[in-house]
Amino acid sequence: MIKSFEDLKLLAQKKDKKRLAVAAAEDKPVLEAVKAAVDLGIVEPILVGDEEKIIEISHQIGLDLSKAEIIDEKDKVSAAREATRLVSSNQAHILMKGLVDTSIIMKQVLDKEIGLRTGNIISHAAVFHVDTYHKIFIVTDAAMNISPDLNQKKAIIENSVRLAHSLGLEKPKVAVIAAKEKVSTKMEATVHAQELSNMNKEGLIEGCIVEGPFALDNAISKEAAEHKGIESTVAGDADILLVPHIDAGNVLYKALTFLAGAKSAGIILGAKAPIVLTSRADKQEAKLHSIILGVMLT
Repeated sequence: MIKSFEDLKLLAQKKDKKRLAVAAAEDKPVLEAVKAAVDLGIVEPILVGDEEKIIEISHQIGLDLSKAEIIDEKDKVSAAREATRLVSSNQAHILMKGLVDTSIIMKQVLDKEIGLRTGNIISHAAVFHVDTYHKIFIVTDAAMNISPDLNQKKAIIENSVRLAHSLGLEKPKVAVIAAKEKVSTKMEATVHAQELSNMNKEGLIEGCIVEGPFALDNAISKEAAEHKGIESTVAGDADILLVPHIDAGNVLYKALTFLAGAKSAGIILGAKAPIVLTSRADKQEAKLHSIILGVMLT
């Protein structure tokens, strides 16, 4: 069982170094995370962006540029395109967002010529460690898909299960979250939960255990589940929390981060390669953790 990001760091260090292409790399928190990853020996960075600014920041933070390649591209759209091309042409293993808007880099990811599309749904997964839970867990989707339908939720689960497998979880437990734990035709999320659980039992969703609906308390607390008479292998021990829509996911993500002080990482799944796409508000530590996820996925 992986209990913390320290466990993940150790696992990442056992893997071969991965080439990390950073789009618009002239950003201090991003370069600090890159430096930390270089110091761990897990990545070889390709820094695409304003060379002068990259060198200036690197000198400030002590990033050894002899261990990095710099591609001078001052235009942010062009930098995002070049970093994406490096990954799509297999010259890099992981794509990372730097000082560029998410919409710009995702446009390159979805580009038919140089993009990273596979035909799978592209979704976001956040990995959290909080002191009040006994292991790390995944929340999906808090950033990409606004109001996924049943089949999209199935695909989002499959993306997150592949992530869980890369982290060493052989059969992750997926809790499908709703506002209540009983199925009601008036609440679509509960109906979807029941249907997703049935798909799992029928072998249509593999490599995991899917159960639901769960209110959040029942998914993460055995005591709460037992109090309500819920008998489940997932209740109180969930590895993956599938939220009903982006609003719930976003609120949960930020509540964990800003109220619970959770340590976190975020990654985009479903593309040809992992995409490290963090918020500007995320700390350097979260950006490093996200790079570690990318390394684990490759």
